[in-house]
Amino acid sequence: MIADPNFALRSLLGSAILFAAMPGMSLAADDLTIASWGGAYQESQRIAYFTPFAGEGNKITEIEHGGEIDKIRAMVESANVIWDVVDLDTQTALAACAQGILEVIDWNRLGLDQAKFVGGDLQQCAVPAIVYATVVAYNTTVLTDPPRTIADFFDLKKFPGKRGLQKNPFVALEWALIADGVSQGDVYRVLATPDGVQQAFHKLDTIKSDIIWWEVGTEPAGLLADGEVVMTSAWNNRIYNAVVIDKKPFAILWDQQGLDWDWWSIPKGTAKLEAAYRFITFASDPVRMAEQTRYITYGPVNLDSLQHVDPSILPYLPTGEDNMKNALILNPQFWREHGDQLRERFSNWLAQ
Repeated sequence: MIADPNFALRSLLGSAILFAAMPGMSLAADDLTIASWGGAYQESQRIAYFTPFAGEGNKITEIEHGGEIDKIRAMVESANVIWDVVDLDTQTALAACAQGILEVIDWNRLGLDQAKFVGGDLQQCAVPAIVYATVVAYNTTVLTDPPRTIADFFDLKKFPGKRGLQKNPFVALEWALIADGVSQGDVYRVLATPDGVQQAFHKLDTIKSDIIWWEVGTEPAGLLADGEVVMTSAWNNRIYNAVVIDKKPFAILWDQQGLDWDWWSIPKGTAKLEAAYRFITFASDPVRMAEQTRYITYGPVNLDSLQHVDPSILPYLPTGEDNMKNALILNPQFWREHGDQLRERFSNWLAQ
């Protein structure tokens, strides 16, 4: 998941790593514990945010977590909050906010312009950290006449061959409706109706027998490389790695790619609230966000970052100006309200 294949060898080991101030520096009051997801993603955060923040005289304790909302709830309910900032996925942030175990974000206190953040208005209790995309990728040696719209993913006549698709209704149902003629702006209104759900599954029916389902993020690149599929859904950074590191002849169709986020949140009741705000402001700096893209190609959410991104990386970022023209902003609240029902319907459809 990183651009430099030797980068992982240089990472610091352990799930709790301390970054202390340099000798002779006076420590500020900012002594934070920050929880994130580990792996290449946390390594990119370490270089872009944690180490520079520590270099200003702060102390950071890093923790790896697996998205366990129960841990946050237990801390808050016991009044023993030991995580001051936590990186959460979209649905966990929504659920934790609804349960009252996260601080409601005061953007004025952050000193940031909320309007400049992609997805900045989608959550009450979280600040966007990165955007990643579910894209369609294809092998350029197989499809010399490339797909140009998401409708081509469903066009077996023009583009014969197997498709790879994540075994999940998330994004797949939105793509099906758009490919069937529903405008992007009407997708969630239509999908909220029984007829709209039926329409989406009917469109998926047209390619169902030609789908190879994947469940692990490493699978799509392998399906393309082995010639098992002519195109597949995938996470954008996986395709970047395949192209740039592994030199695979793959390309991304930047049409209706589904944008989703990771978020900075603050567990309610932390004694380090002021410091937590200061860190999130620090990590939202456009130059620092651009630095993170050198190590993982998730989109910087502060649009002022794009002018600082290496031009060779910009075409691979979900928030790149050209790539955003037809991007699909996924609706997290819709999936919170309808996700269980749609996943049950999807499981039944798969079994048919």
